[in-house]
Amino acid sequence: MAAHATLPFSCSSTLYGTRVAICEMPFATIASDELGGLGGTCVLRGCVPKKLLVYASKYSHEFEESRGFGWTYETDPKHDWNTLIANKNTELQRLVGIYRNILNNAGVTLIEGRGKIVDPHTVSVNGKLYSAKHILVGVGGRPSMPDIPGIEHVIDSDAALDLPSKPEKIAIVGGGYIALEFAGIFDGLKSEVHVFIRQKKVLRGFDEEVRDFVAEQMSLRGITFHTEQSPQAITKSNDGLLSLKTNKGTFGGFSHVMFATGRRPNTKNLGLEEVGVEMDKNGAIAVDEYSRTSVDSIWAVGDVTNRVNLTPVALMEGGAFAKTVFGNEPTKPDYRAIPSAVFSQPPIGQVGLTEEQAIEEYGDVDVFVANFRPLKATLSGLPDRVLMKILVCATSNKVVGVHMCGDDAPEIIQGIAIAVKAGSTRQDFDATIGIHPTSAEEFVTMRSATRKIRKKSADQVESKDEVVSKQ
Repeated sequence: MAAHATLPFSCSSTLYGTRVAICEMPFATIASDELGGLGGTCVLRGCVPKKLLVYASKYSHEFEESRGFGWTYETDPKHDWNTLIANKNTELQRLVGIYRNILNNAGVTLIEGRGKIVDPHTVSVNGKLYSAKHILVGVGGRPSMPDIPGIEHVIDSDAALDLPSKPEKIAIVGGGYIALEFAGIFDGLKSEVHVFIRQKKVLRGFDEEVRDFVAEQMSLRGITFHTEQSPQAITKSNDGLLSLKTNKGTFGGFSHVMFATGRRPNTKNLGLEEVGVEMDKNGAIAVDEYSRTSVDSIWAVGDVTNRVNLTPVALMEGGAFAKTVFGNEPTKPDYRAIPSAVFSQPPIGQVGLTEEQAIEEYGDVDVFVANFRPLKATLSGLPDRVLMKILVCATSNKVVGVHMCGDDAPEIIQGIAIAVKAGSTRQDFDATIGIHPTSAEEFVTMRSATRKIRKKSADQVESKDEVVSKQ
């Protein structure tokens, strides 16, 4: 029962001589109880289409930057939303075709339709029964909506990727990565964007310094943040415009209201409870350290288990499952030093612990921070800045966390993640030659700690150096 995580596993499992079948619903850009498609959320209505829209939206900022480099335009560039969406959908259909060919070439059987588990070894699809020694559930998640008046007027992230027209003015409710990514997309495409969050800050669970920095940078680009706002209702006026009522008042004139307030495991009506698979109150499947459920023959990976909800993590879990079950090589998923990104504008990349987590785990932590104006901004004249941060365990000198917010942060952090995963020390970073002129070189040229946290001795020592700041 498939999402993106199960596709590579299916092919690799055949290498062990295993007969594999995948059950997946027919293709659609917006998922429903009967529609889905090979690739699941990430490929069809998540990572891939979202990143394509991020690319589209970045051009407006680049047009602004270009003026400082001598570029002029006789007319302002115009964007055609319909062209973008049509090209995006063509690419998604191409990817689905590629996945079909990969599965076919690997000898994997594709069963199209909605599956339901009827006993520990049997799945029903379109009234036909299929038996297997093992069943792997990898159905992912879907957007979660609150039960408030007027919710029928709201779009979710699925719909936001396939709108018939670009929003003129949009309210985005939510402070997580999905909300920030869509805020950047629509702002870049010249929509008026308002973000409503329940808390004081965006991106709960991220490094505090990064949270503050990205919100400030996005505000400078024209996005309006409304903090400590709890949505209560949505109303639609006679002219078709929407109003959002919160605990602090009513905000109106929106062409669209989008909720990005979380996701839930897609486990409804799969027959899991009937066969004895244990789930939590939110529908996430409970699994052991090898991804086995409470029913020995049924396994689960990816967002449906609500462990670490990232596509590469789900792929890793699927690979570990194949080794454990078919390769006679018991393998636990490794959740240490997982890199991740937020494709906000500016984007975020991170690996390892936040400053708050590092202090809690190690007590004594050296914090290296650089907050500077990148070279490109010196001519563009725009207020763009970059934040880079390294967290070091003071006793072992091992780098335990790295964070960046600025252009190319996800690309840079992917390389840094190798060093963190390998257990590199601060001296290893210092001994590495930088590439000049780049923002990335700051990771190997920050010589003095910005602050030294000494929690074990109840002291916090600030180094003489302030945050590295380039003009």
